[in-house]
Amino acid sequence: MDDLTSFKSSFKGDIVTPSDPDYKAAINRWAINAVQPAKVVAFVKDAEDVALAIKYAKEANLPIAIKGGGHNASGSSSSADGLVIDLSRHLNGVDINPSKKLAIVQGGAIWATVDKAAIEHGLAAVAGTVNDTGVGGRTFAFRLTLGGGYGWLSAAHGLVIDNLVQVTIVTADGSILTANESENADLFWAIRGGGSNFGVCTEFVYKLHEQRRTVYAGMIIFPPPAIGEVIKAVRTWHENGPTDKEAFMMAVMRGPDGNPGICVLMFYNGSEAEGRENFKWLFDLKPVVDMTKEMPYEVLNTLLNEGNAGGKNAYTAAASWRTPSPDIFKAHFEKMVEVSADKTFQVLVIYELFNVAKVNSVPNDAMAFRSRGPQTNIIIISYWENNTPEKLARARSIAHDFVSIVTSSEIAPLENENSGYGNNECDPVLSEEKRLRLFGNNYPRLQQIKKKYDPNSVFNKWFPIVPA
Repeated sequence: MDDLTSFKSSFKGDIVTPSDPDYKAAINRWAINAVQPAKVVAFVKDAEDVALAIKYAKEANLPIAIKGGGHNASGSSSSADGLVIDLSRHLNGVDINPSKKLAIVQGGAIWATVDKAAIEHGLAAVAGTVNDTGVGGRTFAFRLTLGGGYGWLSAAHGLVIDNLVQVTIVTADGSILTANESENADLFWAIRGGGSNFGVCTEFVYKLHEQRRTVYAGMIIFPPPAIGEVIKAVRTWHENGPTDKEAFMMAVMRGPDGNPGICVLMFYNGSEAEGRENFKWLFDLKPVVDMTKEMPYEVLNTLLNEGNAGGKNAYTAAASWRTPSPDIFKAHFEKMVEVSADKTFQVLVIYELFNVAKVNSVPNDAMAFRSRGPQTNIIIISYWENNTPEKLARARSIAHDFVSIVTSSEIAPLENENSGYGNNECDPVLSEEKRLRLFGNNYPRLQQIKKKYDPNSVFNKWFPIVPA
């Protein structure tokens, strides 16, 4: 009996290999260019299955990737000629404990399941803004748990990672551990920002917060001539200090008709009347399209789904700005118009704007995640059809040009400030310099914890930490 046959005989979930009819579906990802030909896909049913999969991969000398939602462009949830531990098929449930205001979420669940289950009890978790993404991994749409996790409720309740109470994690030696503030506390500290460097999280426990049943949200669009007035008004709003009930994302892009424009996706945690009054300063600039309305809370995180549907090639990059800059915004708009003119690439630049006081109330050494500070995130995304190495290289170059526009204009952040948000990056295996920027003064401690739990770097697909 060969090793794979032996593995299958004790594995409760589903094993898929290239000879199986569902193999193509098993390796499919949100971004076409993130698809890699795995040797084995293991759809695990429980933590014991995960431990078996890790053991088999180590014995067979197969690199390991972990897939939750698969909603990223980096390929970090794929493994060429390796083994993918896929949580999505069987470990995708959510259990709400309304009396304790907790959500017990399996590692392969998506945010839609969490949103719908929690709001039935008048509760909500800080979550991503594209609700078909997995809870545990990383994506560009207000990123997810282990890498930080910004969302519409972050101004009021902090990051997703700040609301994580406990995890169940399978480490490199196959141990199934509970990690929280009092049990395996060093591991709990490390995974909150150190991502999948330390094991496979099969369960997350999140704090929930009381949430009104409806909110005001939606998109408004301005034409190019409004750039100056819009960014000036946004800068004034940002400097005056947004409340913890409001947030919005602003984007420069071409619309479905091919014309460039400025889109604002706004959110107010209140009624439509309250929201329109709150954003009167923006409506006074006379947007040409208004799709905002009061809606059920669980619909909020669907607003970006259609525009970010899978099936394309994608490349993402990250930057940050200290305050909305008219010069950067104008330069980005002009660059977007230029590089998307021949329609080979669809380019989208998204600016996240909300009150960061709650996020920044957590010390940078409270957990491994330390991208906090006065700056807020900018996400650059390029989409294209019919992938080739040349197009991928061009997409990478385009994204980095947009980042350079920011870095050449902004004051370099201090060490303890946000120097780029890792969950937005499309190249998770980067230089030592980038890892040091990402983890800062927390990096030596992360190296020590990596040595304790994964000395042989079994988990190395996302900003790999070098063991001490």
